[in-house]
Amino acid sequence: MAAPQLRAGLNEPVKNHLRRDFVQLQADQTVGEALASIRQMQPEGRIIYFYVLDCDGRLQGVLPTRRLLLSPLDAKLADIIVRQVISIPESATVLEACEFFTLHRLLAFPVVDQERRVLGIVDVELYTEELSDIDRREDNEDLFQLIGVHLTEAQQATPLIAFRQRFPWLLCNIAGGIVAAFLSGIYRHELGWGDAVLALFIPVVLALAESVSIQSVSLALQTLHGQKPTWKSLFDKLSREATTGAILGAASGFLVAIVALIWVQEAPVALCIIGGIAGGITVAAIVGLALPNVLRLMRRDPQVAAGPVALALADMATLLLYFNLARWLLS
Repeated sequence: MAAPQLRAGLNEPVKNHLRRDFVQLQADQTVGEALASIRQMQPEGRIIYFYVLDCDGRLQGVLPTRRLLLSPLDAKLADIIVRQVISIPESATVLEACEFFTLHRLLAFPVVDQERRVLGIVDVELYTEELSDIDRREDNEDLFQLIGVHLTEAQQATPLIAFRQRFPWLLCNIAGGIVAAFLSGIYRHELGWGDAVLALFIPVVLALAESVSIQSVSLALQTLHGQKPTWKSLFDKLSREATTGAILGAASGFLVAIVALIWVQEAPVALCIIGGIAGGITVAAIVGLALPNVLRLMRRDPQVAAGPVALALADMATLLLYFNLARWLLS
């Protein structure tokens, strides 16, 4: 399935995928009456759970099969049901329904409206069909190789392990940016830049911040599969990512600053570069991780909006930091 079609499928309302041939029992029935009604109904679909409703169709609880079979025939269903039922709201998307299966490990969920009336059920077949369409293993591995990280390695949590996996990829940006700076230096007089040496390093400063931002966005989107974010978990992740970003920024800034110091032999310029790169990458990592999580918490689609917004914010923050350092150190 193509990416736009896949995204559209995941964002469909879960109401479009309901099964309505499920067993409905009434809370005022006895066990004997419930067994008789089940034999009489004989629903075509699989029987996974027995959902108990009131006379208005509102969900009252779920009846475990063991209790149904072993309870006395005259026992009221209202007395033996489990009342704490995990249900999916009718406003949920297919993606959000799939997250319920991952988080709660149940085989089916009732879908209810605002008054807890049962509209139907979704069972685990919906989840397995979506996994088959996504082909998670191959698609995600391709995505992570594009940002220079293998999927299994990206799941490591410690900042030092993350640094070892992500920093080698940034060396390509460092090399390309330095070459761009040299080429710009050759033509700086013809271009009218005069002695504005800092301008020569803008491409590498921005490229590094943008690369780390893309890495962080991609890693955040991966962790959102099957996990519903919370504000507490977000702050924990941001702390780790900020540490990783600071390490990546310090290492990258140091390498570029060494080249700048050898080339222009001006310590303040080297300090501006290392400070701009280190600070810019740290901010880019934080923004890249935060945006997909915040958008999901706000019930927005992070796959569409997170990338462009993160890149724009990373660019602005990096340039502001870079130029303000230059104003302070070179004035």
